[in-house]
Amino acid sequence: MPTLLDYRRRIRSVKSTKQITRAMKFVAAAKLRRAQEGVFAARPYAKEILRVLRSAAARMESPAHALLKRRPEQKILVMVLTGDRSLAGAFNSNVLRHTSTFIREHKDKSLEFLVVGKKGRENLKKRGYKFVGEYLDVSAHVEFPKAKEIAKRVADLYIAEEVDAVYIIYNEFKNVMVQHLRSEKLLPIDAEFIKGDQKQQNPERAADGASLPTEPGPKGEGSVIDYIYEQPVEEIFAGLLPRYLESEIYRILLESAAAEHAARMTAMDSATRNASELIDKLTLKMNNIRQAAITKELIEIVSGASSANS
Repeated sequence: MPTLLDYRRRIRSVKSTKQITRAMKFVAAAKLRRAQEGVFAARPYAKEILRVLRSAAARMESPAHALLKRRPEQKILVMVLTGDRSLAGAFNSNVLRHTSTFIREHKDKSLEFLVVGKKGRENLKKRGYKFVGEYLDVSAHVEFPKAKEIAKRVADLYIAEEVDAVYIIYNEFKNVMVQHLRSEKLLPIDAEFIKGDQKQQNPERAADGASLPTEPGPKGEGSVIDYIYEQPVEEIFAGLLPRYLESEIYRILLESAAAEHAARMTAMDSATRNASELIDKLTLKMNNIRQAAITKELIEIVSGASSANS
């Protein structure tokens, strides 16, 4: 049976753990705020580049580019975005579980992996998979040059026909309590999405105001403004598509980083509350033992005094 000293030691240990989890919660909250600012700052660029891309596509009868070319999906590149550290609740395990499901669903295909984050690399490496690229310590400070480097690697593999499609699995940030696990196809880029109505192609992003399919005319209706281009529109379109891919990967990296910080903040908040509850329970048990010891001593004193008087 635990003694009074054992309970005191356990309470001190839990209090120390509570201080650590509380500090980690505040750190995650600060990082989450910066990550959210990055997401909000990246939206205007993503909005405008897609608007200009659609404006150029509208002036072409049939947009053509290597990143638009479709092939039978025999060789698939899977980008897996995880965190570099633990203590983030189910953030990493959800991504890895969905990756396992994706592997089972495409077991008849040739799969290659590009991992972002240590947890994904460690898990897939243990399972014997090889990588065409590894990017670590990205979520701590998401920077556009890193997204540009990843986009170039992915585009080169696709253009060289080393892979027939590129999918990405990540956690999309919605709010502090909610992250959506997403599996999206990055390449080939959907030509209908580029030329068509965004609300029909992707209603979720259209609701977020990520882009505009057309530019407003004088009466508010959608119309195409007649720009004067210095270069042929085909060259402009070919130059914009890689930039669009870079902006998409940058957005996804920011979303994943924000979701990770939100998950870690929630997990540390839950751990802090659990530590407080455990301290209360241990304190109650310790007080019961101490009270029982005091009562026992009083009974012994009273019994001894009664025996002496008799």
